[in-house]
Formats: sequence, C-alpha cells, structure tokens
Amino acid sequence: MEQKRRVGYAIQREVLDEQNVEELAEKSDAKTPLSEKIKKSLRCSGPRVKRSMLSCVPIVSWLRRYSLRDWAIGDLVSGISVGIMHLPQGMAYALLAAVPPVFGLYSSFYPILVYFIFGTSRHISVGTYAVMSVMIGGVTERIAPDSNFLIWDNVTNTSVMDTYTRDHERVKIAAAVTFLSGILQVLLGMVQFGFVVTYLSEPLVRGYTTAAAINVIVSQLKYFFGIQPERFSGPFSLIYTVIDVCYLLPKTNIGTLVVSIVTTVGLIGAKEVNSLLARKLPVPIPVELLAIIIATVISWQFNLDTKYGVEVVGPIPSGLQPPMVPEVSILGQVIGDAFALAIVGYGIAISLGRIFALKYGYRVDSNQELIALGLSNTVGGLFQCFAISCSMSRSLVQESTGGKTQVASAISAFVILIILLKIGELFEQLPKAVLAAIIYVNLHGMMKQFSDIRILWRTNRVDMVVWIATLILTVLFNPDMGLAASIAFSILTVIFRTQLPQYSILGQVKGTDIYRPINKYKQAYQLPGLFIFRSSATLYFANAEMYADALSAKSGIDITKILTRKRKQDLKKLRREKKEAKKAKKEAKKAAKMETKMEAKMEAKMDSDTEAEPETETDEYELEEPEPPQISTVATVEGNFQTDRALPHAIILDLSPVNFLDTVGVKTLRNIQKDYGEIGVEVILAGCQPCVVESLERGEFFSEKVTKGCLFSSLHDAVLHCQKDEARQHITDQVLAGTHL
Repeated sequence: MEQKRRVGYAIQREVLDEQNVEELAEKSDAKTPLSEKIKKSLRCSGPRVKRSMLSCVPIVSWLRRYSLRDWAIGDLVSGISVGIMHLPQGMAYALLAAVPPVFGLYSSFYPILVYFIFGTSRHISVGTYAVMSVMIGGVTERIAPDSNFLIWDNVTNTSVMDTYTRDHERVKIAAAVTFLSGILQVLLGMVQFGFVVTYLSEPLVRGYTTAAAINVIVSQLKYFFGIQPERFSGPFSLIYTVIDVCYLLPKTNIGTLVVSIVTTVGLIGAKEVNSLLARKLPVPIPVELLAIIIATVISWQFNLDTKYGVEVVGPIPSGLQPPMVPEVSILGQVIGDAFALAIVGYGIAISLGRIFALKYGYRVDSNQELIALGLSNTVGGLFQCFAISCSMSRSLVQESTGGKTQVASAISAFVILIILLKIGELFEQLPKAVLAAIIYVNLHGMMKQFSDIRILWRTNRVDMVVWIATLILTVLFNPDMGLAASIAFSILTVIFRTQLPQYSILGQVKGTDIYRPINKYKQAYQLPGLFIFRSSATLYFANAEMYADALSAKSGIDITKILTRKRKQDLKKLRREKKEAKKAKKEAKKAAKMETKMEAKMEAKMDSDTEAEPETETDEYELEEPEPPQISTVATVEGNFQTDRALPHAIILDLSPVNFLDTVGVKTLRNIQKDYGEIGVEVILAGCQPCVVESLERGEFFSEKVTKGCLFSSLHDAVLHCQKDEARQHITDQVLAGTHL
C-alpha cells in the first residue's frame, strides 16, 4: 500500500513576541463610539425595512416562490395524513392536560395557523405534544383538584363530582398558563434569547422526554384500568400515585381493561404492518383514526358506558370557541410553570427543526422560531387551547408523505376545522381507554431512548450521567421542577469539568514544531532547561488556585518552600547587615572620641613646651600616636539566593485553551510570574488569544519589569526565545568558568 505523501514546508522569520506582532500587524486601537452604534442601529432604509419584514413574517418570503407543480400534491397528501393524526392525538393528549377532549382539537387548529405564518421550519408539525400536555395537566390538577368540586347528593347521600364546573375551571387554568408561556416566548425572542436552547443539551432533552413519558404512562393508568386514584402533587407525587394505583387494582373495571388491552394489541399489530409495508404504501395506514372509529361504533352499538361502566368522551360541542382574555388572578400562580413550558416547548421544536433544516439544506432562525411558537401559544391561549410544541411522529409523517412546506400544516388545520364543525359530535361515545391506549402506543419511541444509556457509556460517560440524572430528577420532582434541577445539574457538570481539567507537560515531537503531552506520546521529549505546562480548560476563579498547585506539582518546584527559604535567607542577611552597620557605627563613634581625646592631649603638650626656657634642654622622646581602631572591612556575603541547578531556566505556560480571563485568573498569572521570577525562573506566556491579552492589559499584568516581551502568539516562538536565552546563559557560565575559547 502506497504511503501518504507528506508535503514539507519551511518558514524563515524572526522570533516574534506579542509586542513585535502588534507592530508588524499594525494593531488598531480604534473603537466605535457608543453614539455611533446607536445611530447605526436606529438608521432606517428601504432594504433594511424589507429584511426586517421578511424575517418577522417569513411566509411573505417563501409563499411567493411556492411551486404548485412541484410541491402542491405532496403538501396536500401530507396535510390530509397529518390532519387525520391530529384527531386521535389531540383528543388523547387533552386527557393528559386534564381538559375535555375537544380542547385538544382546538389546540390542533389555532396554533397551527399562526405558526404557518411566522414559522421558519418547513417540515415540523406543531400541535399537541405529550410532554407539554402532561405538564399542563400537572398545573390544572394542582390548582383545581377534584376535591374542590365535590358536592353532596341528597338522593344518594354521597358526594358526587361536579365535572362541568371542574372542567370549566381547568380549561381557564390551561388557557392562562398557555397564554403566559406564549408571552414569555415572544419576549425572549425579541431580546434575541434564542441561545437559551444551548443549555438544553441532547442528552438532557432525551432524558427529560423519557422521564416525561414515564409521567404520561402513570397519569393514564386510571383510564387504562378504569379506577380513580387520588391526585398527588409536589415532589415524589409519581411514586405516591403508583402506590395508590397498585392499592386500587382490585377495583379495576373489567370492561375498561378489556377495551384497553384489545386496543393496545390492535394498534401495535397495525403499526407493525405499517412498518413492514412502508415502502409499498404511498401513505401510512391511519391506524389511530381507524381505532377510534371502530371503538366509537362498538361503544355506541353495545352501550359500553351504561352496561359495563366504561368511561366515554362525552359531549363534544360543534363549532369554535370565541376568544376570551385569561384571568389575571390565575397568571400570578402559574408564572413558574409558564416559563418551564416556554423553555421545554421551544427546546423540543428547535431541536427537531434543526434536524430537518440540516437534512434539506435550509436555515432555521432560532429567535424567529421562539417568536413563532410564542405567538402560537398566545393566540391559542385566547381561544382556550393548551400549550403546543412539535411532535416527532407527526413531523416524520409530514416529511415522509411528501410535505415540502408549512402549507401541509395549513391543510391539516383545515381538516381539523371540518371535524370541529361537522364530525366532532360523532365521537361522543368514544371510550377514554382507547385514547389512553393510543397514548401508550405512541410513547414506544420515547421508551426506546433507554438505549441511549448504553451508547453514551461508550461515547461520553459525563453525558450519560446527565441523561440518568435528568431522568431521576424529573421522575422524582415532576416535569417543571425536574427541568430546573436537570439544567442546574448539567451546568454543574460543565463547572466540574473546568474545575478538574487535565494538566500536562508538553514535549517537542522530534524534527517538528509540534508539542504534545510527554506521557501520551513516545516521540515527544522534554526540552532541556524548559518546562512547558498546559491546562485543558480556561483559567478563572473556580480553578485558578488548582492551576498554580498543578504547575508546582508537575514541575517539581515547591515554590512555597523555596520562597520561604529564600525569604528567611533575605531576612537573615538583612539582620546581619543591620547588626554590622550598628557595630560599624559604634566603632566609628568610639574612634572619633579617642581622636578628640588625643588632640586635646597634644594641645596641652604644646602649651607646656612653649612656657619652658628655650635654652634648657629637655629629654627628647617620641610621642607614639596610637593606631586608630580598625573599622571592620570583612567582606559580607551577598545575599543572592542560590537556586538549584536542576531548576529549569524558563517555564512556558501554554494558554491556547484559555478563551477568557477574569480578575482572579490575571492575578494568578501575575503571582506566578512574580514568584518564579524571584527564584530565577523566567515565566513565558504562549498561545494567548487577543481577548486574553486585553484581559491582561486591563488587569494591570504588565509593568516596567514585565512587558509584552514575555507574551508569544506561538508556542514554538516561545521555545525558540527561551533556547536563545539558554544558549547565552550557557556561554556566560563557560566564560566565568574559564573554559570558553
């Protein structure tokens, strides 16, 4: 096999530090004034107005290019197919929201038309969604529990449920929380908050939807078995509900159980046939629609509700509901739930929208999607709908049946309109157990997501932990609180990863300018006299102390111990100098005193000699002048700290993974520069990004002693700079030793 040909390259230039690079590249410090930025943002022009209109109302952009010949047939078939799916799913998911089934049909009509105008995805099918419905159901049953609507029946002397008042109250609550979640989505979209979806990672979303599916399954057990468990709310409510259901199993309605089992088995079998014949059938068999038609006919013919006690859907009013402003008193109670609905609904829709956009090569605007969903929920809340999102099953059907644009969604809404106006009342005898079975069969895709654990174990175990933690937290604390706890946990994993990065010593790969960790690459060797240190994470307050500790541990330089010893030596030297200075001062004072005394004696001697007779000869004697005291001239030891010859000449900090520096990070680098400089080790910063250099400048890292000469954009430049200094130091050592020729 022929080896891959390697192309060599050679670059000849001087070693450049940051100061040289700025001069060579002619760095500009010009900044746009704030007033100019405001003027530019407020400037209005024809093209800008046109772009704004097209971005705010996307239908204006794509509808004029709509191709009837290429797209119309596919959109028509797709729209009818998805519209048929909306009927059973809308009615079934209304049970999850704890509202009458007809309101599921309303939620499959109004929001779809709004998204048709303002949405940017061509393939997703918005409408009722299991996760959103179960979150709505948690709100409605918490604020309007069954116990609030028990009335005393004087005929039977028992408490009976006022279902009409209860359902009316729950519809108002569902509409209010939907309206508020839509307002929040619109506001977030207007402030360009679409990036919030980045906090909903794929493992988090999949773990969350799996946990929500478990909540859905538990919530529908009462319809599956025909029992009436107590409603629990708050943490661990799911566990309490399961315990109560197990306690009530002996009271199961046999007729309801039979209907549930037969419907479930029939749906599973029909879906298997659908999957086997998928390539041969132009349109999938509408098994859910057939199921509700057959079940309705059987229930009507055999009077399942009166003879066997099977609970049915009940009256379905024909026509549309007039708009109604939600009650302000309810909005204050549901603001937290509304925010959770806004984030979850948007996260699911944008994730699926991006999948189709990537597949078909177009762009989905995240902020416009947020506004489109917000307007859909806001308008839907005015017409007594509950919160909507994107359904994966309907979206896949819309795509696979030939849907090209959101015209398919508009056609599906028209199908629902016909059902609401003419056909809805025909399904009044539909057993609720059939809707519960439809929900269970449609959740099999979410339950398959448990296989993610095995896949994530092999690929990324941190993501696996996020998936499992999201599942557990959502199951224990319900979807709303579970979402907040899951996002917090996901963010904590990011913090832990940056707090516990991988620290490594880099070595040069032989014959190249490439540097790799020496413990992982056999051909990477550590350069003599140099120590190259790198952290895999950015440097900020959470890991700054560990960064300095890891540098000390990896380099083997106990900087604290060395500095302590040096400072003790400096202190000892200072004390010795003070003592010698004091002694010298004392000796000088004593010498001056003796000199004064000797001068006085000499003056007295001279006076006595002048008074004596000049001819008298006196004994001559030589006055011996005492030697002045010797001032100590012993050479003191220069207190220069003697470094270990094993210490490196320089330490290079590879900061290429660092994408920002806070004040603590700058202070840490400044302390490292200062501490290692005191023991004679030069500290060089390499791979600094421009934003890091700016942070160093703002943090007053540079001074008269520390200039930008210690910064290098390239790690190899830093190494060459240190090697030149090392060569100069080696020659100096040879000259001092007398061995240099």
